This record gives sequence, C-alpha cells and structure tokens, in this order.
Amino acid sequence: MSKIIITSLDYNRIKNCISDAKQLKSINATEATKLMQELSAAKIVDPEAVPANVVTMNSIVKLSFLTNNKQLEFQIVYPNQANFKENKISILSPIATALIGYKTGDEIEWMVPAGVTRVKIDEIIYQPEASGNYEL
Repeated sequence: MSKIIITSLDYNRIKNCISDAKQLKSINATEATKLMQELSAAKIVDPEAVPANVVTMNSIVKLSFLTNNKQLEFQIVYPNQANFKENKISILSPIATALIGYKTGDEIEWMVPAGVTRVKIDEIIYQPEASGNYEL
C-alpha cells in the first residue's frame, strides 16, 4: 500500500482531536494509537498540493465492501460535527481512521465486530481542496 497523504491543516487538527479525545476518554487507546501511527507515517502536504483523489477531512466518500459489494457513502468530519443520520462520520471512528489519506481505488482493511473486512474507495464525491476550499 502506498504512503498516505494528509494536508498540513488536517494533520494538525486531527492531532488536536486525538489529544482532546484522550483527555476526555472518548477514544479507545487502540484507535488513538492507530490513528497517530497513520499520521506519523503520512506524507504531509500543503492543502493546495493534495491530489483530488485523496480522502481528506470533510470529503464525501463512496466505498464498497469487497465481501458483498454493498456500497456506503458518508462524509468524514471532526467529532463535534458527527451526525449518523446525516451520514457524517467522526474522524475518530474506525472507518474514517482507516480511510483518511488513501486514494480512489485503494483497498483498505477495516476491523469490524465480526473481524477484518476489506473495503475499496470507489469515489470521492466531494473533496474540499479539489473545490478550492483549503480551510475546511
């Protein structure tokens, strides 16, 4: 799997979210560690330089479960914006953690209660940076 790409703004904001969530005990240690490892290994770029096919914060993503071809669409948001009914998933959730920084076409393993499943990023319906919104 290729190195993930994160904008410098997303990198700093996500690190702050993790720190806040750890203090509030609203993230489990395993997920916090996994997300920090992903961030530490990422290629950090200016928001203007992120490719349009990379999942960033506030991106709307369509993905498929490779085991049953079911599709899911949602937006990756910061914890205070999460709203399941509006398909807005917190970056601190396992699926968002698994997807951030990956590209259209990438396949990612995701741990669910029944075990590991594989998902594929089918499409990025909206990416703020590709739309010229570098501050979201």
